[in-house]
Amino acid sequence: MLRIPCPHCGLRDEPEFDFGGPAHVTRPAWEVSDEEWTAYLYLRENPAGLHLERWCHSSGCGRWFNVARDTLTHEVIRSYPIGAPKPELSSLASRRRIL
Repeated sequence: MLRIPCPHCGLRDEPEFDFGGPAHVTRPAWEVSDEEWTAYLYLRENPAGLHLERWCHSSGCGRWFNVARDTLTHEVIRSYPIGAPKPELSSLASRRRIL
């Protein structure tokens, strides 16, 4: 089981959270081509290794936040509030367990 650090409530067990997909993905404007809309809906990176994700603390504070997590080991490297700057993945890869 993952232990996820909510930036608002602290470290909690995974069942308290809902996964929201990749972080820092911007929804396109309403008037876009079918190709652009299809790319937004279906074309996502699926890296093996460090990945930025959105999570909601649905059984806690109910707030959304971002998590930097290694998809190979499931190690949570860092969590940070929505709206905070996107961390540089190369700097996170060299630093583990920065919660």
